[in-house]
Amino acid sequence: MCALVNNVYCVGRNYRLHAAELGNAVPDEPMIFLKPSHAVVLLDGSRLAMPQGRGIVHFEGELVIQAAKDYTPGMKVDELVEVMALGIDFTLRDVQSVIKEKGQPWTAAKGFKNSAPLTPYITFPGNDQLLQTEFTVLKNGEEVQRGNAGDMIFSLQNIIDYIGHHYGLGKGDLIFTGTPAGVGPAESGDVFELIWGDVRLGRCEIE
Repeated sequence: MCALVNNVYCVGRNYRLHAAELGNAVPDEPMIFLKPSHAVVLLDGSRLAMPQGRGIVHFEGELVIQAAKDYTPGMKVDELVEVMALGIDFTLRDVQSVIKEKGQPWTAAKGFKNSAPLTPYITFPGNDQLLQTEFTVLKNGEEVQRGNAGDMIFSLQNIIDYIGHHYGLGKGDLIFTGTPAGVGPAESGDVFELIWGDVRLGRCEIE
C-alpha cells in the first residue's frame, strides 16, 4: 500500500438499490463525506477491532481510487488515476440514524479507527475496462455484495469533477466511490473477503 494517504473522500448513496434498501432518497448530486486518514488500514488478513457498545456496525464494500497527481479542470479519470483498490466503509448504523435525525455530521458514525480498510493497490485498468469487471464482498464465505462501476448513479468522471471543483483533489487523495446493495451487520468473528473479478485482493476478520 502506498504510504501517502491525504484526504479520504467518500460518496454516499451512489447505487440506487443501496439507497432503496436503507429507505433513502436518491441524491441529485454526489453526496460527499470525509473519513480521517487514520481510519485507513490494510486489508491483509489482520483482525480489525470495531467500536464496542455503540450499536450495530454495518459493512459497505466499495471500489476505491487514488489520485496520482493534483486534479485540474478538464482532467479525465484515466489521467488522474493510476491505482485502485477495494475497501470497506464500516459504519456505526445506529449512531448514524441518531445523528441524521439531529442534522449532525456523519463523522461519529463513519470516521472511527479501522473504519476504512483497504486492499493492496492494483493497476487501474482504465475507465472503459473497469466496466467489464465486477467486485464482490464475501462474508464468511458467502457472497453478500456485488457491484460494477457501470451501476453507479454518478460516474467516476462525475465524482472527480465534483470533488475537484468543490473541495480540491490532490495527489494521494482516496475516493471511496459508494456501495451497492447488500450491506449488513459485521459482528465479532465475521470474515470478509474482497474480490475483484475472480482475484481475492484482501481479507479481514472482525474482533
